[in-house]
Amino acid sequence: MDVHFRYSKKNSYSFAVLSPLLPEAGFVDKPVDGIMIYSFTTRQAAKVFMEVKNAGTDSVFIAGGPHPSGAPEETLEYFDYVVIGEGEETLPELVKTVQEKGDPKKVPGIAYREAETGKVVMTPKRPYANLDSYPCFDPHKLRAPIEISRGCPWGCKYCQTPRLFGREVRHRSIDSIVKNAGYYDDLRFIASNAFGYGSDGIHPRFDKVEKLLSALHKLPDKKIFFGTFPSEVRPEFVTDESVELVRKYCANDSLSVGVQSGSDRILKEIQRGHTVGDSISAVECCLEHEIVPAVDFIFGLPSETEEDQEKSLNLVRWICKKGGTVRAHYLTPLPGTPYASAVPSEVSDQVRRELGKLALGGKLTGYWEKHRKIEKKPS
Repeated sequence: MDVHFRYSKKNSYSFAVLSPLLPEAGFVDKPVDGIMIYSFTTRQAAKVFMEVKNAGTDSVFIAGGPHPSGAPEETLEYFDYVVIGEGEETLPELVKTVQEKGDPKKVPGIAYREAETGKVVMTPKRPYANLDSYPCFDPHKLRAPIEISRGCPWGCKYCQTPRLFGREVRHRSIDSIVKNAGYYDDLRFIASNAFGYGSDGIHPRFDKVEKLLSALHKLPDKKIFFGTFPSEVRPEFVTDESVELVRKYCANDSLSVGVQSGSDRILKEIQRGHTVGDSISAVECCLEHEIVPAVDFIFGLPSETEEDQEKSLNLVRWICKKGGTVRAHYLTPLPGTPYASAVPSEVSDQVRRELGKLALGGKLTGYWEKHRKIEKKPS
């Protein structure tokens, strides 16, 4: 059976990692006969399910990624197999098993329905992958930012990362990162906390961050963008030492900082692991070093009261007044997280109006309620 990745821009990072492991597989923009591989998030799920349901092809459908991993039973209403968590080892083994008509029970890390009973079978969990054992991408096929770390020790209730990739942080070696960096002029990275490189994710190891940045800086004609999209940094990791590393080695003049709330009560409730004071210190530290803080907030968190939202709004105003920017997000309950079944709180009219004003002034982007998004006006 031929193998195909169902490509979209939103899953390109995942398929860049997986495509070198299935070199015979091509990319398609709709279902075709053969083995069809999908990767998608919760926001994409309904559209993907409808496409598969109406495919009308002679296909074996395999799903992976955040939503299928968190909601395998739902996904198996439409798909034949789900790869749970990391796919580097599981996906090639599953594809080979399907092609050879083997026993899927022998493939760790998947879910499927028994043909006779319709019962969902979850095979044993597979150990987490060693990042250095697998390429970041095939430079001749599909590229992505360089993933330098995977996993997160924090247990934020809204986040899938520690549930998908574990709470022990794994790092790609500097040699491997430098090798992959050779394919780019602009270097960008994937990490849940870029300043946590080389550490356990709780206690910073800025000596290792500098060792990485120094090695990359020696490469000719490269611009390094570190701690900015598609990665971010935690507030308590933003210090004079870490920000000066960005100033010394990197091209970016901003840092993406995950603050999430201006209420200490909510930060404790969501198990964020830092305080509002940490967030304020991070913003001030950035500005003192002439780095623009690009700060993320989540609105609609369960148990969030109007008072909590006001505290977040006050912090947003302060950041914008100081010269930072803000990205707002409205909570999407994600499968596999403690908030999977949570009902997001409503954003008060006053907070909604004030966020709208900041957005129209170009200081704020993103979502702060359902179905509403504002981007910055072109400058």
